[in-house]
Amino acid sequence: MGCMRKATLLRVGVYSLAVVAGAVAVAAFVTRPLPAAQAPATTPGLPPEAMAWIPGGEFWMGSEEPRFGDARPVHGVRVGAFWIDRTEVTNEQFLRFAEATGHVTVAEKSPRAEDFPGAPAENLVAGSVVFAPPAGPVPLDSHFRWWSYLKGANWRHPEGPGSDLQGREKFPVVHVAWSDAQAYAKWAGKRLPTEAEWEFAARGGLDRKPFGWGDEFKPGGKFMANSFQGHFPEKNTAEDGFAGVAPVGSFPPNGFGLSDMAGNVWEWCSDNYRADYYPTLAAAGGVAVNPQGPADSLDPAEPGVTKRVMKGGSFLCTDQYCSRYMPGGRGKGDPDTGTNHLGFRCVQDVPAARPVREPR
Repeated sequence: MGCMRKATLLRVGVYSLAVVAGAVAVAAFVTRPLPAAQAPATTPGLPPEAMAWIPGGEFWMGSEEPRFGDARPVHGVRVGAFWIDRTEVTNEQFLRFAEATGHVTVAEKSPRAEDFPGAPAENLVAGSVVFAPPAGPVPLDSHFRWWSYLKGANWRHPEGPGSDLQGREKFPVVHVAWSDAQAYAKWAGKRLPTEAEWEFAARGGLDRKPFGWGDEFKPGGKFMANSFQGHFPEKNTAEDGFAGVAPVGSFPPNGFGLSDMAGNVWEWCSDNYRADYYPTLAAAGGVAVNPQGPADSLDPAEPGVTKRVMKGGSFLCTDQYCSRYMPGGRGKGDPDTGTNHLGFRCVQDVPAARPVREPR
């Protein structure tokens, strides 16, 4: 097996349901009840290209899903208005960035020997993590059974050296580490969304619904997201039309006009990940205003490893193992590790109003 970033195979794919006690630095709060009203949906001028206006407002963040231990309790949050990409960042968009800046992604760089003392030189090769379904049913006790570190896999070669981007221009870019997503966002004059902003946008104006489109996973028998059908992990029957990543916008947009906020590929957020963050927010009382995430990171499954929040689930999500295509679900990942089911989208702040000069 190849040497993994931060010496682990797919830190982005393990989801602990444990919630631990302990204090953590959090964002500012206001202590008042959560009202039902949301901010008026006033759009400030023309939208940036391919972005949607999110009016901001107050909502209940999190999930009561029993398997989502780190997404409880549901708590009140208020976010300000912002613009957000209508789709995940695509290969053609990321290519423009790479050509303009010369950016080389983490997956395209060979791991440094000093970061992996004792690792054999032959294992220090550039590559990334790729889903590799087993030949038959396997216990779901270890993600190592269906993930492999593949030499030469990166955003230009999503399934390894024998693959390329031809015909995938409209597919979401994958194999991007958190720093790669940050670099793209800065170049584009944007930023990564906070976890709270992402979830508010994913709900599409609905509140306390299990899915971004309502109460049923397949309303009227219609697939609303790219997920896994069949028997996980060895057989995806692709009943939704896709056995892997789908072109962006292949499924109906939500109430804010956003595509793929459920399934397809996971999306990086700006926040540090802590399993105990939601209990801390709720214990403060009132409404959390524009929470930016905790000051540090703690994953009980891998203490000492810094993680960032991911949201939205992917084409591999299934209720047999991971149903985190729900907006309240949470993911977590080593910021130095990318996979072929992980991408991102960006947000842009509302510009400050310019002073109006009175006529003389």
